[in-house]
This record gives sequence, structure tokens and C-alpha cells, in this order.
Amino acid sequence: MNEPRQTHQFDFWLGSWKVFDPDGRLVGTNRISALFGGRALMEEWEGNGAVSGRSLNAWDAGRGAWHQTWMDSSGSTLLLDGGLSDGSMVMEGEAPSGSDGQTWDRHRITWTPSSDGAEVRQLWETSTDGGSGWTVAFDGRYRRA
Repeated sequence: MNEPRQTHQFDFWLGSWKVFDPDGRLVGTNRISALFGGRALMEEWEGNGAVSGRSLNAWDAGRGAWHQTWMDSSGSTLLLDGGLSDGSMVMEGEAPSGSDGQTWDRHRITWTPSSDGAEVRQLWETSTDGGSGWTVAFDGRYRRA
């Protein structure tokens, strides 16, 4: 059976990475591995702070979109959907922002590979106004370990 081409659109993120902030400080490591014959990706994040996290990522043919489920040691969960746009993987979703569960923020994460595949920029932005304005939550520069 032939795999749909979308199944491998996020393969540029596969590998072991050291992750730096825009000032060049090491903020953590990340390992992205293929699961189920390359049909899904598993992320294993270890931050230099107290937070570690995992995500599962896959092309959902039934919905025609990429999906990510993120969970971390702080108790956060984030569900994102999206796809490839101009060579970058872009996924968006909403998550509660307060302890009352009534306030929700929009999240957008964009992964952009360098032309030689040696680096990936991950830009995570949040919006409190439904996507009209965005604030940078994390700007990571992945370099192959």
C-alpha cells in the first residue's frame, strides 16, 4: 500500500537535537523518532528547567490535517492541528489559560527547517484575542546533536 505524501511532511523534524534560544543559550534537548513505520512521530523534550514533555504527531487522513497531542510534567496538555505551509509545519489549537477553565488562549506553533536540514526553528505563539494579535511564548533553534 502506498503511503500518502502527507505522512512524511514532518520528517524534517526527525533526529536528536540540542535546542537554543535566540541568544544562543542551550534550553534543552529533544529527540524526535518515527513510530509505526514512519506513520507517526514521537517527541521527547527535556528542558534545562523543570519541565519535560512528550508529544505524538501524525497525519490524520480522515480529517485531512496533521495532529499533535502534547503533554508535559507541569500537567499541561495541548492539542494542535494543521499542516505544511510554504515549507513550514504550522499547527494551531486552543487551551485553557486560567485555573477557572473558562478562559482559553489560541496557540500556534510553526516549525521551519533550514535549507540544508541542519536546523529547525520552532516558533510558539499565543493569542488571547482569538488570533488577532500574537505573543511569542517560545522561540527555539534546533541544531542536530
